[in-house]
Amino acid sequence: MRIVSWNVNGIRSVLKKGFLESIANINPDILCLQEVRALPDQVSLDMSGYEAYWNPAQRKGYSGTAVFTKIHPAGIVRGMGVDELDDEGRVISLEMPDYFIVNCYTPNSGTELARLSYRTEKWDPAFLEHCKQLARSKPVILCGDLNVAHEDIDIYDPRGNEGSAGFTKDERHNFQLLIEAGFIDTFRQFNTDRGNYTWWSYIRRARASNHGWRIDYFCVSTPLKNRLKSASILTNVMGSDHCPIAIEMA
Repeated sequence: MRIVSWNVNGIRSVLKKGFLESIANINPDILCLQEVRALPDQVSLDMSGYEAYWNPAQRKGYSGTAVFTKIHPAGIVRGMGVDELDDEGRVISLEMPDYFIVNCYTPNSGTELARLSYRTEKWDPAFLEHCKQLARSKPVILCGDLNVAHEDIDIYDPRGNEGSAGFTKDERHNFQLLIEAGFIDTFRQFNTDRGNYTWWSYIRRARASNHGWRIDYFCVSTPLKNRLKSASILTNVMGSDHCPIAIEMA
């Protein structure tokens, strides 16, 4: 089983950049998208063989998540059950026969950290509780753009970016709480090297020089650890400032 996560930075934009061809080549069983920035009826998508589930933001052209799956879910949960956190369409969870898929687009704290307290004091704790609550009944596979580089190894220039949005002590601490709650960073189970990133700024040809950040993750509940076969970053897939990430499971 192959599951793929990708912040597409606008589904209508990435459709013009080979999105359908890329997905056909990757051929995931489940595809989780973040920052779709569209309503379902605004997009013409030929995704035959997949069921589509969307959680768009109330604000048009902003945020939003979607899941395309070949496996029929037993249930769908849009949001986290917290009204003040759910209007941006950032979380959608699918109940599968023996696990949950949680697709997440964590808020960015902003260039001047204007949303840091919102993100670290409200959003992160609510998301952690959402995942923990689901995990009480079935193991969880959570994925998406979590907008944090967890450790120094996850960012090209840790010293120069210390305190920046996505690399503050509070954001990194909250990600560590996710790990301590029993959710495994799948990529680090297979790769502990530097230089593996999932997002690159459009400024100064950062992607060409691999001056990036790893802020997109697959994390799984500990009971799923033995089912993990691989975790990869698909850096050769273009179309967004993020690249897709993937896991394969037994």
